[in-house]
Amino acid sequence: MKKKPVTATTHELAPLITELRGLIHSARHAVATTVNTLQVMTNFEIGRRIVVHEQKGAERAEYGKELLKELSLRLSEEFGKGFSLTNLKLMRQFCIEYRNRIAQPLSDQYSPLKIGQQATDQSQITQLPYGELPPPQPRVFTLSWTHYVLLLTIKTPEERSFYEIEATNEGWSVPELKRQVASSLYERLALSRDKEGVRKLASEGQIMVTAADILKEPYVLEFLGLDEKAGYSESDMESAIIDQLEKFLLELGKGFLFEARQKRFTFDEDHFFVDLVFYNRLLRCYVLIDLKLDKLNHQDLGQMQMYVNYFDRSVKTPDENPTIGILLCKRKKRAIVELTLPADANIHAREYNLYLPSKEVLQQKLTDWVREQEVVYSVGKDASLL
Repeated sequence: MKKKPVTATTHELAPLITELRGLIHSARHAVATTVNTLQVMTNFEIGRRIVVHEQKGAERAEYGKELLKELSLRLSEEFGKGFSLTNLKLMRQFCIEYRNRIAQPLSDQYSPLKIGQQATDQSQITQLPYGELPPPQPRVFTLSWTHYVLLLTIKTPEERSFYEIEATNEGWSVPELKRQVASSLYERLALSRDKEGVRKLASEGQIMVTAADILKEPYVLEFLGLDEKAGYSESDMESAIIDQLEKFLLELGKGFLFEARQKRFTFDEDHFFVDLVFYNRLLRCYVLIDLKLDKLNHQDLGQMQMYVNYFDRSVKTPDENPTIGILLCKRKKRAIVELTLPADANIHAREYNLYLPSKEVLQQKLTDWVREQEVVYSVGKDASLL
């Protein structure tokens, strides 16, 4: 009697399939990352050589324009798309804006430097033969060329650096990066920090250490699709947030996990409900959010204080950090907040917008705020010398 062939069941293959699936995804991601890095570094080197050639040639603006036109024509004929006049201008601008990524300033030498060496390593700089591109180096350029094209539209180096760090650390797609730039994330975070905190945003990105690190001013909720002119209730807004939870989590920032909507707890047979409950895994604490359509009043602040007290005493574990309360409101009155809450309260009132804010207005606010901080610092320093 013939034995039946031994076949693996779906259940038996499940662990192996899971492993292979992860392996294939990792390999494809690695290939895509390598291709992106090579494209960015190639474009950087093209831009570098264009600038070097311009430095060797005539110093007239017309020379540069004609050079790029001729290059675009020749390269497009030989290599096809990707070498339009606009793209060559972007490569040139990319090299100029990110020239600090190479080991020494641009010179009139055509032999390219090995990209990625630090200025302190100039004794180890390797000169490559003309026409040979350097091999990819880790952590030199961390995003795709499309990301960098978007970053080049940002004029301020500090702001550009912030978005590059955040896009890299958070794995933002190009649409996500575009949304964060359009919503003025940098300015909104900066307005919730002191002068030193603004400097750190540019050099380190958003570092999550204290409750203040998650705050923005204002929060932008344009993705909810609520018409500001039409009437809507807090329940409508809450439902819209749940429907767009992924985008709302992106707006909240790093490390947020959604736990509950209308979380109920009871005191002396009275029921209370927290609109939205989140947990931040980086700060290791609960974050409670209450929605207010109109201006904030002291009763709202007192209610949030009760919510925070309940979570601190009855929900959080001893090794978790104190609960944070955020009141999202249409309008807040700073004086009421300061008079109602103690200075060390872990409760914060923040306004929200249903449309993208004016970048120019926020930039001006940030400029004015930094100047005020410099005056305060200067006065304090002078007083300490008395």
